[in-house]
Amino acid sequence: MRSILNINQNWGFLKDAKEVPSTLPADWEVVNVPHSWNAIDGMDGGADYFRGTCHYAKVIKRNELPEADRYYLEINGANSSADVYVNGVKKAHHDGGYSTWRVELTSDFKDAEEALLVIAVDNAANDTVYPQVADFTFYGGIYRDVNIVCVADSHFDLEYYGGKGLAITPVIEGEDAKVKVETYITNKKDSHKVHVVLKDAEGNTVAGTISDDTTVELEIKDVHRWHGRKDPYLYTCEAELIDGEDVVDVVSSRFGCRTYEIDPNNGFILNGEEYPLRGVSRHQDRIGYGNALLKEHHDEDMDLICEVGATTIRLAHYQHDQYFYDLCDERGLVIWAEIPYISSHMATGRENTISQMKELVIQNYNHPSIVVWGLSNEITINGANDPDLVENHRILNDLVHELDKTRLTTMAIVSMCPLDAEYITIPDTVAWNHYFGWYGGETSMNGPWFDKFHAMYPNLPVGCSEYGCEALNWHTSDPKQGDYTEEYQAYYHEELIKQLFTRKYMWATYVWNMFDFGADARGEGGENGQNHKGLITIDRKYKKDSFYAYKAWLSDDPFVHICGKRYVNRVEDVTKVTVYSNLPEVELFANGESLGKVKAEDHFFYFDVPNKGETTLVAVAGEYKDESRINKVDTFDESYRLVEKNAVLNWFDITEREGYCSLNTKISDIMGTLRGKLFIAGMTTSLMKQMKKNASGEKKGGGFNINLKSGGIMDMVGSFSILRISSMGGMVGIEFTKEQLLDMNKKLNKIKLPRKK
Repeated sequence: MRSILNINQNWGFLKDAKEVPSTLPADWEVVNVPHSWNAIDGMDGGADYFRGTCHYAKVIKRNELPEADRYYLEINGANSSADVYVNGVKKAHHDGGYSTWRVELTSDFKDAEEALLVIAVDNAANDTVYPQVADFTFYGGIYRDVNIVCVADSHFDLEYYGGKGLAITPVIEGEDAKVKVETYITNKKDSHKVHVVLKDAEGNTVAGTISDDTTVELEIKDVHRWHGRKDPYLYTCEAELIDGEDVVDVVSSRFGCRTYEIDPNNGFILNGEEYPLRGVSRHQDRIGYGNALLKEHHDEDMDLICEVGATTIRLAHYQHDQYFYDLCDERGLVIWAEIPYISSHMATGRENTISQMKELVIQNYNHPSIVVWGLSNEITINGANDPDLVENHRILNDLVHELDKTRLTTMAIVSMCPLDAEYITIPDTVAWNHYFGWYGGETSMNGPWFDKFHAMYPNLPVGCSEYGCEALNWHTSDPKQGDYTEEYQAYYHEELIKQLFTRKYMWATYVWNMFDFGADARGEGGENGQNHKGLITIDRKYKKDSFYAYKAWLSDDPFVHICGKRYVNRVEDVTKVTVYSNLPEVELFANGESLGKVKAEDHFFYFDVPNKGETTLVAVAGEYKDESRINKVDTFDESYRLVEKNAVLNWFDITEREGYCSLNTKISDIMGTLRGKLFIAGMTTSLMKQMKKNASGEKKGGGFNINLKSGGIMDMVGSFSILRISSMGGMVGIEFTKEQLLDMNKKLNKIKLPRKK
C-alpha cells in the first residue's frame, strides 16, 4: 500500500553553492522547508536579490523508510530549475519552479544503509525557462513540501508530468451526471483490476464498479452540482488497484459536477445561471517568507478573499499550491489558472511553455474550480507580430484542448497591444490588463475602451484581467493620479467598479492585486521592493479603504465602513468623508450630531463634514456602526505626503505661473494650444530616439523594451503630467536630471493654458 513520508525537516543549506558534496558538511546552515533564500532580499528594493544556485542536502536512512517496492522523491515546488543528486551522482533535472515533479530513487535508497540526497536549486537568469522578465520577485528555494512516496511495484502513475494517475471527467445530462474515470497504472498485470467508487460529500457511496479496464464510466443520479460560492458541493472518487483480495495501491481525488459557458454578451454562466465573475488576482508571497507559504497563510488569504465577496480568483502568474486549489474547490471560487509565459517571449523557451502547460493541466485537471487555462500574460510587451510568438500560442492552445476537452483557454493582453494583432483571436476568450487612470489615461476611459473592443469582436468574450493603482499610508483631500494615496486608490476603484461591474458582457474582472506583493526591482511610493496595488498590505494586517469598496458591492454580509481612518489631521474647514456599505442607507454623526442620512444605489456614501477641533465620526447603517475621528490643523501634516527619496523633483517643488503650463500640467492640457503641441512634439521626438536605442539593445531599463510601433501607448499618457512621465522614465532606461526638468518647466511657464470651454 502507498504511504507518504514527509521530509521537510532538517536540511543542510548552502547559499551560492559551487560543488555538490559527497558527504553532508557539518558547517552548513540547518533549515526546514518550505524555504526561500530570498525571503528578505526579495522585497527590500534595488533588484539585487540573490539569483544563483543553492544546495539543500539531507541524509536518507534506509531503516527510516517505510517498506515498499519503489521510492519516489516528490518535490512540490523548487524555483526555478533543480537537479537531484544521490551520493554525488546526478539523477534528474527539472525546469519550472511552480509545479510538482517526481524522480524515482528506488535503488539509491535500497542499496545502502544511507544515502546523501542533494537538491541543487537555481533561480539565476537564463533564456529557456519562464519567467525571466516580470514585475514580481523570482524567489529561489524549495518552497513547498518535499516527500518520499512509497509504493508497490505496480501503482497508479507517479511520473507523467507530476499527475496523480487519476483523471475525472463529469458530464451532466439532465438531472444526472456521467462520470468518466481514467486511471494510469505503472506495471499493470493481467490479474489486476481497478475498483472505482464515487462518494458524496457525506461519504455515502453513490456509484462504483470493478473493471479490468483502466477507464470506466459511472452515473450519479440526481447529481448535486458544484455552484460556486453559493454551493461548492464536492464528490470524492477513490480508485484502488486490486489483485484478488489484496489492495495494491490507492489514490483519490475530489471533484465537482457543473456546467458552464462564457457568452460574449451575457458573461459567465454557471449551471445555466448568469454568475458574474468579479474578483481579484493573487500572488503567493508574504513578507518574511517570500513564497515559502505555510498552510495557515493560504487559509488566511482565502478567508480574506471570501470576506471581500469575490466570486473568482486569477492565480497569477504561475501554478499555485495544490492546497490552495483545494481551498478554491471547497469555498467555491471560480479560478483562472495560468503558466508563467509572461512579458518577454523567448524563441528558446517554447519547450518550457509546453512542459509547464502540461504540468499545470495534468496536475489540476480534477479541480472543479478551474474554468480557464491561461496561455500567457502581457507577452507582447516587445511586440505582437513575432511569428514565433504567434505559433507558440497556437501550439499551447491546441495542446490545452487536446489535454482537456472540457475547459476553455484565455490570456491576459497588455494595453498597448494592437487591436488587430493576430494572436488575439487564438484562445477561446481574452482579457486585457488596463490601467487607465494610473499608468496614463483617465479612469473614465476603461468602460468605453471595452465597449469599443466588444463592438470590434462581438463573438469573442472579453474580460479585464488586471486593473488597479498603488496606495500606501499617504493621504490627501485632493487625490491625484500618481500620488500613491489611499484616497486616490479608493476613488480609482469606485470609478472602475461602476464601469466594469455594470457591463454584463465582461466575462470576468480581476483587481490587481488582492495583496501587496514583492517586486524587488520596484522603487515607487516611498517603500521599495513591493508592488502596492493590493487591497490589503503584504502582511495582511491592514485592509485599505478600497477593500471595503469591493466588499460593499460583492459581499452579502452587512457592514458599514468609514474611509480615511489613517487620515486624521485635516486642513480644510469642511472635509469630504466617504462611507462604504452594502446596506441601502447610512447616517453619519459628528460628535453625536447627525449630518443627515444618505441613500446610494452604488454603495458609496459621501458627506460634507465641518472640521472643527477634534471630531468623532460614527456611521450608522441599520444595526451596524463604524467609528473614526478627524482633527483640524492649520497646516498640512507633511507626514501624509509622499516625498520620493530618489526623485529629482516632487510635484509641489515646481514653480507654477497662474494661467500657464508647468511640469505638473497634464499632457492633454498642454496640447490644447499650438505652442503646447510643438513642445510635446519636440519632447516626444527626443524620447522616441532614446527609446529606439533602448529597444535596439543599446540601453535597456528594467528589463522591458517598449514597442513604439504597437500603437496605443501614446494614447494612454494624456492624463500624465510631464513630471509623472519623467518619474517613469526608468522603465525604458531614460533618466532626467534636475537641470533638464527645471529647464523644461521654464519653457512650459511661457505656454498659456488653453481656455476652458
